[in-house]
Amino acid sequence: MIENSEQGEMIHIPVQKTLEQFTGDYNKDLLQMRKELGHNWDIHIREFQIGNTDTRAAIVFLKGLCDKELIDKHILKSLMNGHTEKSSVLRGHELQQSIINEMLPVSDLLEEKKVMKAVGKVLTGSTVLIVDGIQHVLIIGTSHGKTRNLEEPVSEALVRGPRVGFTEKLSVNTSLLRQHGENRNLSIIEMEVGERTKKELVLAYIDEIVEPNLVKEVKTRIETIHLDDVAESGYIEQLIEDNYLSPFSQVQSTERPDRVVAALQEGRVAILLDGTPFALIVPVTFNMLLQSPEDYYERWLSSSLIRLLRYFAAGISLFGPSLYIAFVSFHQGLIPTKLALSMMATRQGVPFPALIEALIMEVAIEILREAGLRLPKPIGPTMGIVGGLVIGEAAVQAGIVSPIMVIVVALTAISSFAIPQYSAGITLRMLRFVAMFSAALFGLYGIILFFLFLCSHLVKLKSFGVSYVSPTVPYRAGDWKDFMVRMPLKMMKHRPRLLKPKDSVRKGE
Repeated sequence: MIENSEQGEMIHIPVQKTLEQFTGDYNKDLLQMRKELGHNWDIHIREFQIGNTDTRAAIVFLKGLCDKELIDKHILKSLMNGHTEKSSVLRGHELQQSIINEMLPVSDLLEEKKVMKAVGKVLTGSTVLIVDGIQHVLIIGTSHGKTRNLEEPVSEALVRGPRVGFTEKLSVNTSLLRQHGENRNLSIIEMEVGERTKKELVLAYIDEIVEPNLVKEVKTRIETIHLDDVAESGYIEQLIEDNYLSPFSQVQSTERPDRVVAALQEGRVAILLDGTPFALIVPVTFNMLLQSPEDYYERWLSSSLIRLLRYFAAGISLFGPSLYIAFVSFHQGLIPTKLALSMMATRQGVPFPALIEALIMEVAIEILREAGLRLPKPIGPTMGIVGGLVIGEAAVQAGIVSPIMVIVVALTAISSFAIPQYSAGITLRMLRFVAMFSAALFGLYGIILFFLFLCSHLVKLKSFGVSYVSPTVPYRAGDWKDFMVRMPLKMMKHRPRLLKPKDSVRKGE
């Protein structure tokens, strides 16, 4: 309704109502699609007639996301040349069945009544076919978006194991899970996330093994996500975890299909989102973050030794600088005499206390690490190594830090690289600074207090109802066969009891 400026009268202009469902009226249905999609320059609408009949039809698709050759040869050509004497007199449902059964030689074909769902399918690469007299549209799978080739995961390098990782294409990722081997019980359930930008998401689990309440809980938490756009699986990770204030990651992310399959075989659930190569695994325990798929590909003795080495490296990464600060500042008497004299000699002329000395080096190392990640690949690693050597040597020559502090910080940085999961490494790097301040205030007593608070938090922390420090709390002797050491495969006959699997026995053991 608008006002006529000359006569002051109100003129009524009819406003077209948004259709919720297709009507079968060709003009109305096509006009509605133009209204919803016509403002996009890459939307293409092609009108034609079926065969030499007077039945009008149109296809709506998105340039760049669709396979143009498939549309030209198997949709347009088939429909425009697919006239038969029988089809010339068919209308409505009979015409629709004739198109589906006789004229369209494509496998991915769905019927859709709702306008907005059809619009969403067009925006994700499908082609919508509108036919006069049919109260549905046909959704034809013609998506042909550009994807990268299968490559080895960058964030999880292995010496032995499959050289393939997930990609940004959801259908490719699910096929990688299927290619692992025939499994009739592998269930992949589709969901949708995002309020404005819709994205496909799937849950993967083995129905014969997983505990049903776990699947139900994962679905419930994902359904509570209300965001305009879920750009990456990291959004989901942060929104479904039990305690978002905890520094510890309660969801495991991975690029490796073999890690996901192994988790599914234990009774866990995997979450895969379209547009990202990182899958999520729930529930997770802390010891999972220190394990690698390679632990199961090598013999148990070498795998157990390497796993113990990772735990030791995690301890150094967390407490290395803080122990140095505590001994130098408070407990010099606990240091062997010759070592104490050597340390005192190296610290002569250093103007800063041990805490400031450690902070200078730790902050410098963290900056170098971040700079190495952000620089172009050819010069990134060189920058990190050369920068660390130059800064360390220059700091010692300038008398800002002692040589032994450079050794401690370098050993701490190297130890953090031994942790397989990047998220776990970040957590220990953050907590390292808290441990340093605790040591500077109270010495070894401060470190012990910090460790007790950390243990208290970890014991209370859960991931989808599973204790984060299981199998230590609650204690399960059977699960220790795959904890700090990895026992021979012949002894690992049962799945982890903490997951309450429906089938607790591993077949073939």
